[in-house]
Amino acid sequence: MQILYLESVDSTQKYLKELIQNNKISPPYAVVANFQTAGIGSRGNSWSEGRDNLFLSFALSLQDLPKDLKLESASIYFSYILKETLKEFGSKVWLKWPNDFYIKNKKAGGMITNIIKESLVCGVGLNITEAPESFEKLDIKVNREKLIERYFINIKKKSSWKQVFSKYKLEFYRNQNFYTHDKNLRISLEDASLQSDGSVVINGERIYSLR
Repeated sequence: MQILYLESVDSTQKYLKELIQNNKISPPYAVVANFQTAGIGSRGNSWSEGRDNLFLSFALSLQDLPKDLKLESASIYFSYILKETLKEFGSKVWLKWPNDFYIKNKKAGGMITNIIKESLVCGVGLNITEAPESFEKLDIKVNREKLIERYFINIKKKSSWKQVFSKYKLEFYRNQNFYTHDKNLRISLEDASLQSDGSVVINGERIYSLR
């Protein structure tokens, strides 16, 4: 994984997308910034708080993804691998469906995914040094570069979706007191039923992460 470190950028995700669209790089490739001024969060929300938090975007070739991974559940797959990587450093972070990192009952970060040409682009924001009001920061002190290095080592192992999902489903019960959003609606996860492809069924309707 080639990694480009920047002091400041509007959005690591936007920056990386433009590199791909203009044929300036080829995956695997990552962009990391110490600060971003217009970071992109879930549903188009901003995610730009805190200098030296984790602002990371990386691109992988679609051909290099696990064969059993459905693209609509890619955010769960790569979020869970990061969650497991953080666990290696001693964190008790957990993953709220489909792609939010939580410390106890507060959000500490999240991930969104997009397909650009023949690449999957994953954007990660994680509060590792400080957090804005109503959010939480990571429960451990961790060196950002060491975290990124270990994360990419774990991604390179190319665990199957089945392997990752078998662990994730054991922790899905933690979602019961929380909500997700679909079609601009806030929906309770209390009675959500997790499906083998990463989608959930709520009130008879199947919902995919699509992030």
